[in-house]
Amino acid sequence: MTEKKLVPLAVPDVGEEEINEIRKVMGTGFLTEGATTKEFEKMVADYLGVKHALAVTSCTTGLHAVLECLDIKGQEVIVPDYTYPATAEAVVLAGGIPVLVDVDLDSMNMNTEILEEAYNDKMTVFSPVSWAGVPLEKEIYQKAKKLDLKMLEDSACSLGAKIGDDFVGKIADYSCFSFHPRKVITTGEGGMITTDDDEIAERCYSFKHFGAKGSSFETIGTNYKLSNVLSAIGVIQMKKIENIIQTRIEKAKIYHELLSKINNIKPAYVGENTRQTFQSYTCYVEKEEHRDKIRKALSDENIQSQIGTYALHLEPAYRNMKKIGNLGNSTKLFKNALTLPLHKNLTQEDQENICKIINKTLNN
Repeated sequence: MTEKKLVPLAVPDVGEEEINEIRKVMGTGFLTEGATTKEFEKMVADYLGVKHALAVTSCTTGLHAVLECLDIKGQEVIVPDYTYPATAEAVVLAGGIPVLVDVDLDSMNMNTEILEEAYNDKMTVFSPVSWAGVPLEKEIYQKAKKLDLKMLEDSACSLGAKIGDDFVGKIADYSCFSFHPRKVITTGEGGMITTDDDEIAERCYSFKHFGAKGSSFETIGTNYKLSNVLSAIGVIQMKKIENIIQTRIEKAKIYHELLSKINNIKPAYVGENTRQTFQSYTCYVEKEEHRDKIRKALSDENIQSQIGTYALHLEPAYRNMKKIGNLGNSTKLFKNALTLPLHKNLTQEDQENICKIINKTLNN
């Protein structure tokens, strides 16, 4: 019996160019953070139009570094319940107290109404997520400024996303991106802090270099440096980013057209006046019992899929954390959201087959 073709959930867009750039770095003998890291940082800063881009070992460590430098110890920090645990973990690592809030059922993001409900005047910072490459609504940035609330955006999935003409990573006070292999671009592992805040950028630079400032160590820090080796991948990836995003948008449109014809499932959300990266193509299955049936049917055909992400309040480590409201949308999304394969190697035939399997499972 012939083995069925594997359709993976994600495939990083890397090849000979990245390998050759790594070889160049290896040939220099200087492998830790250095000139190639600086080149990568400058490419990201120039792309987004920000003053500072600081390469770190992951988006998570970037979030942690910013929160440490904002000195949030003992403070409550609003984070969405529907997110990967890293968003809340960074708050805990920095000595803060996560306050879990719900998200909008359609965009899967926090919105202004949710922020207003959770805010109190003792808060100084909050950390929303532009999940799966879907930008936050513009109004939430405006509301944060009115509340004098610093905004640390977990933009792990959103490098290249836009609100109007403005890039995500330029609008919030601070943003952090991920370069995990499932993200828009990759360095294997890695992340980037972006900001126009000179003081916090200087503090973060020191923090990720063990607390060093010049030749002395003035504060406690750690080692969150991104090596030249990994940065070499990033340099090539930044040259490809627009093509990568455009490919994802085109394949997302095919899914949208196909899924729009199927009952009992909603295609991935598409916001107005924005550009999404479609880091994940996550749709919403109307009945929770059907989501895992679809995943089983796809798996039987050697097609990978995934849930959306997690409802933190349902996870053991987060059950006793402060919550605002019943987090009903987050719970629904955890049980009903379905992420489908999306990458450069995915063919239209693959997408049509995936949607046929979904339709058969839901409506047969």
